[in-house]
Amino acid sequence: MKYVEKLQDRLNETELKQLVESTLPDRKLEKVLLIHPDYTRVDFSHVLVPIIYRELKKRGLKVLHTLNASGTHRAMTEKEIRKKLGLLEEDLVMFNHEYANPNALLYVGELSAEFVSEKTMGDLQQPFPVTLNKLFFEKYDLIIVLSGTSPHESTGFSGGLKSIIPGIAGPDVVGLFHWAAVLIGIPRLIGLVDNPARDVINEASKLAFKKVRSDVIFYNMVYEETDSGVVAKGLYSGEGFEGALEAYRRAAEASKQVHIVYIDKPVKRAVQVIDENYDEVWTAGKGSYKLQRPGVIEPGGEIIIYAPHIKIFHSNKQMDQAIRQIGYHCKDYVKEFLKKHPNFDRNVAAHVINVRGDGKYDPITGKEEFLFNVTLATSISKEDCEAVSLGYRPYQSIRREDFMDEDSLWIEHGGKFLYELRKGQ
Repeated sequence: MKYVEKLQDRLNETELKQLVESTLPDRKLEKVLLIHPDYTRVDFSHVLVPIIYRELKKRGLKVLHTLNASGTHRAMTEKEIRKKLGLLEEDLVMFNHEYANPNALLYVGELSAEFVSEKTMGDLQQPFPVTLNKLFFEKYDLIIVLSGTSPHESTGFSGGLKSIIPGIAGPDVVGLFHWAAVLIGIPRLIGLVDNPARDVINEASKLAFKKVRSDVIFYNMVYEETDSGVVAKGLYSGEGFEGALEAYRRAAEASKQVHIVYIDKPVKRAVQVIDENYDEVWTAGKGSYKLQRPGVIEPGGEIIIYAPHIKIFHSNKQMDQAIRQIGYHCKDYVKEFLKKHPNFDRNVAAHVINVRGDGKYDPITGKEEFLFNVTLATSISKEDCEAVSLGYRPYQSIRREDFMDEDSLWIEHGGKFLYELRKGQ
């Protein structure tokens, strides 16, 4: 594993180029697959990928395939992919990951019922099939997996093997790892390097690497978003399965220093100003996730997701319908719901719990209590918000000056930083 970092400053292109030069294989690389982050990640792919591309050209690159590690997010347009990668005119063969298309997936094995039971605290007791995008198993001279690392609600930190599971995985294992995560709960998961969800990712990835026919190299980016753009803080590289783990761990330690914001006392309300790269509640929900560490929001407080550009819960009509069917509720409510609807998508079930946060539900009385309230200030109507048990504020009513008191937080680049109550408070 090799890396370069400047956590108190910024990396320049020369430093990034030196790491890429020293880590790419010094041999013919004519056919290469690049697995890259999708539109929801604002990172420095647009700076790094052109450096990688030029180095590949020096090694004889003839064709570069790109695969969007989108998980269950929407597909990207060609324009979006080129902008993301900083390759506006170069010859590329571009692919979106089709998580719901069985013909685009390859079965690589299954996670045992015993393993699944352990990671879901006995909630699921059945084997789970692991399917991945077929491109990962084609013969390439090299596969490059590019990812960013920051605190993540379902995996502790993003990056590394998460680009494989769920990045290019099929729906079953994606639902499993999200469900394993939600059973533990965001407050006890986010910001932790090792956790049950990561165990699912790692175990499923082991199955995948037994069938891979190409050398695989990982690059993990650590960066900070500022009003003037993205600042590169670290780049971490590793080869193969073990190298991916090492690079991820080092990147996560750096992310702890860059992406955690400490506050001195709980707040009554927080406004997460959501950037346009989060264009549905499915991704904008991070505005709730990143404020759920114990003590950050006062009991009965309010998290406001401010995103006038958002008009939908999910761009996939089937998943949008599933969200509307179940609504946003706490874990106890959702577990009761699943008893009556055992085939319901657990990926959606995990999402609604994660957004709504911890709470209690009495199935006899039907009463549900939450630690805090979640309000949408988006272009989704009041009727639709209330129908899924979320609060509503007209986005026109949200003014920054109204949230400048000591009991409030106004957060630009919402959903990108993890908030933590300073120890001893």
